[in-house]
Amino acid sequence: MILTQGDETSASRTDSCELLPGRETEAQVDRLSIAMVGTRGVPARYGGFETAVEEVGRRLADRGHRVVVYCRTVPGAEQPPARYLGMELVHLPAARTRSLETLSHTALSVRHLLGHRTDAAIVFNAANSPLLPVLRAAGIPVATHVDGLEWKRAKWGGTGRRYYRAAEALAVRWSDALIADAQGIADYYRDAFAAPTTLLTYGAPLIEPGAHRLAEIGLEPRGYHLVVARFEPENHVDVIVEGYAASTATKPLVVVGSAPYADEYTARVHGLADDRVRFLGGVWDQELLDQLYANCVTYLHGHSVGGTNPSLLRAIGAGAAVTAFDVDFNREVVADAGRYFRSPADVARQVAAVEADPDWVARSGQRARELAGGYDWDQVAAGYEELARTLAGRRFPARRPSGRRRPTAADAPPTPRPEQPPADVVTLPVPAAALAIESLPAVRS
Repeated sequence: MILTQGDETSASRTDSCELLPGRETEAQVDRLSIAMVGTRGVPARYGGFETAVEEVGRRLADRGHRVVVYCRTVPGAEQPPARYLGMELVHLPAARTRSLETLSHTALSVRHLLGHRTDAAIVFNAANSPLLPVLRAAGIPVATHVDGLEWKRAKWGGTGRRYYRAAEALAVRWSDALIADAQGIADYYRDAFAAPTTLLTYGAPLIEPGAHRLAEIGLEPRGYHLVVARFEPENHVDVIVEGYAASTATKPLVVVGSAPYADEYTARVHGLADDRVRFLGGVWDQELLDQLYANCVTYLHGHSVGGTNPSLLRAIGAGAAVTAFDVDFNREVVADAGRYFRSPADVARQVAAVEADPDWVARSGQRARELAGGYDWDQVAAGYEELARTLAGRRFPARRPSGRRRPTAADAPPTPRPEQPPADVVTLPVPAAALAIESLPAVRS
């Protein structure tokens, strides 16, 4: 099922728009050709987009569709496969610089696609939106998966952030449909652009991988805390490590992950650690990674801007007790199953509390698996299939929102949440005069 998100005004405007005439009947588009553009490709070894492409693409191929995935070549790597799990792979190079890698590869992919047309294209990442007019001019209907709030990532300077904000507006204007992977992202595009989106989350596989591989790296079940993340500021690995180092935790903190362009941040994270922290680097062995999720005493998840995160979904699918950075995207997934933090002091308190309450760990893990049942890859793939049929049949509004931005809550800088005082600290009452001032209604300019 496809859920279209938008406010009443935009919904009524969409309903009244003239639809483009269909060029194919339902029978003619029964078997579709679908291009997936804008990611590193498959096999999935990097992030959420690649995971989505692999899990959705393989299921669409199993249903008889022709799925073409554009992949980035890696210099010095062995000859890549031409097919994978039923998907056709097209391997093309990319500029090896952070600012140009994605767009340069997508530009080559679009050029190739123009000569090897498909019924529909799914473009991942709003950063690729400057290339959308090329696909539209060629008559290839396109949906853009907009990802999270990329312009809020600390790794981008002023120019990069302005580019990503502009790219969001261009994606709204030039896509035939938009895909959001979290309700919070759908709400943002509704509020900022009055743009409807198709809500298609990721899946959370329910896994019971055992624990027999943990001994290889010197770990025991329920004997460690876990972090799995790219080393980027908005993933708050530094906050987690700093808080853990200040805690009274007796179980080690295992950190999985790295980043190709974050040497300074990586050095900072390592500098905050003590001898209880173990850095494993990237773990590409899925069985071992699943066992790390399933057997940790708590999984600490610091991601804050990327929408629904596949690592978090895999953790709850493995029954991990979660302690997550406190933002809407994470609360949408974890709900009442987890604990939350905003600061190193929060982390220090939470890891100590988790170690002191093994019954909570068991209850939280059970509840996490219940929540994971609502994230099913088969249903997600069915949503992509329905959207692809809509695109191929030209059943989308002829007029798109303008892309003109309106102010939203996301534009405001984050406000630190007050830390709860330790249990042995008595909070003094606030003077009455202060209460009178603080309770005055806010003045809106």
